[in-house]
Amino acid sequence: MKKCKKFGTAKMLLLTAAVSSAVLLSGCNGDKTDGGKTRVTMLQYKPEAVKAFEEIERRFNESHSDIELNIESPNEAMTVLKTRLIREDYPDIVGIGGDINYSNFLDADLFEDISDIEIIDDIKPAYLKMEKELEFIQKDGVYAIPYAANCAGILYNKDMFDENGWEIPETWSEFTALCEKIKSTGTTPLYFGYKDTWTCLAPWNALAVGLAPSDVCSSVNAGKTTFKAEYDEVADKIKQLLDYAEPNPYAYSYNDACTAFARGESAMYPIGSYAVPQILSVNPEMNIDSFTFPANEDKADNVLNSGIDLQFCVMKESKNKDAAYEVLRFLNEDETVQIYLDNQGGIPCKNGDFTIPSMLNGMTEYINSGRMSDFHDHHYPSEMSVDALIQTYLMDGSENSAEIFLERFDAEWARYNRDLIAKIKKYEEAGSNE
Repeated sequence: MKKCKKFGTAKMLLLTAAVSSAVLLSGCNGDKTDGGKTRVTMLQYKPEAVKAFEEIERRFNESHSDIELNIESPNEAMTVLKTRLIREDYPDIVGIGGDINYSNFLDADLFEDISDIEIIDDIKPAYLKMEKELEFIQKDGVYAIPYAANCAGILYNKDMFDENGWEIPETWSEFTALCEKIKSTGTTPLYFGYKDTWTCLAPWNALAVGLAPSDVCSSVNAGKTTFKAEYDEVADKIKQLLDYAEPNPYAYSYNDACTAFARGESAMYPIGSYAVPQILSVNPEMNIDSFTFPANEDKADNVLNSGIDLQFCVMKESKNKDAAYEVLRFLNEDETVQIYLDNQGGIPCKNGDFTIPSMLNGMTEYINSGRMSDFHDHHYPSEMSVDALIQTYLMDGSENSAEIFLERFDAEWARYNRDLIAKIKKYEEAGSNE
């Protein structure tokens, strides 16, 4: 899960119409530099990574005499991209998150099938599977090169654990028993910071990947199941966590939670690896490690919540596809990947011997074995405001709160995905009639 603005289905339909009307027109404005080099433009959505991309751009241009790479890293990059598409000002490459933004752009047929580029063979199968699961309707081919991922589970204060002899839990029962043990010492086991509603998605996602199918959203869209059936245990366990939280977690923000954990006010923090820089800004000397959320009673059933934080796509309207492929190859070189990881942390989507942050050591077993599944909220429409739904549910003390919540989840899903569900139904009916 990332804090980002997602693109609504209704708005995407308008964009699709605008782009479709322009599809026969010329794409990039200016394919050559004054020196005769082929100009490749990349628009990437992570402004916090601008330093890494400046270094990557410099190294590429120094090592290539026939191609000039220009990397743009604007704020609100997806809004910038949508505006450019309407103006028919297409970049060659897009750096985008593995979330519903990607799903919407892919559904609008904006990305090139790049299954013929050999570097795909270097990507970890788990991340290629996540990329395919982001397709609303299954397509032949590959449309993105997964590059860097983040993960979420439990961050913990390693010094505190070592001093008290607390062991890392591997099952749900062991986890709740550990929380009870920590609580008995007068220390708060978990900090949440639910005032910022998006933080409710952190434990939700980490539980959901181990307790519900990875394709639950597409299965619901196809009418094969319901969220009430698939999310019942997720809803039950996320509420149980409140017994081990700070008093009134809805009064504290994400920044408050990061600060409290950094100051030793809780032993653990259920959040993603993206929170580590914020925590270390408060306490640079803090010894942080992590473990996969033990959602099940059998360790073998546990799954690491990991999602694609950055992937690269070639625009279908690019006039410089050979040069764009050369850029993708350069991006995927080990040395280039490490430049990005050193700047941003996270997990490489490529197989290889890379240095990853030490605070992810406790998750390496799952990373190396590919026991990972995507953030479920990467498939949720932003208009549905699932984070607010979860917060409302957690604040509801009634006996039937879970039933109310899950029924509302299904109803809201049907409302905000009405057009997509109809499209999938039409597609499947057409396939069955062939």
